[in-house]
Amino acid sequence: MYIEIDFNSDEAIYVQLRNQIFMAIATSQIKEGESLPSVRALADTIGVNMHTVNKAYSTLRQDGFLKVDRRRGAVVAVDIDKLTSMEKMKAYLRPLIARGICKGLTQEEIKELVDDLYDELS
Repeated sequence: MYIEIDFNSDEAIYVQLRNQIFMAIATSQIKEGESLPSVRALADTIGVNMHTVNKAYSTLRQDGFLKVDRRRGAVVAVDIDKLTSMEKMKAYLRPLIARGICKGLTQEEIKELVDDLYDELS
């Protein structure tokens, strides 16, 4: 798994890390049941504080993408509850779509963007 952090970004480092792990899961670079690097190992590899990695892993666990196993550490465990996943996705998308509307994007443009992103990831 390759992680690239933009230290000049306005986006928090743990959010960048979480999003890159989401992308790796979505594009099958990381598969269900695979272990992620330990917090310490990943922090050392990407040059960030262990607490930053821990926060990213915690949010992934809360969102149903990771489980913690005593022997294997952080393991990819995608939440299979589709309804819950849809509700969480709505909560993330609602403010993003509202921002797009405020900037003058049409419904068709937003749908096309979502379709393009979906095609890119699947």
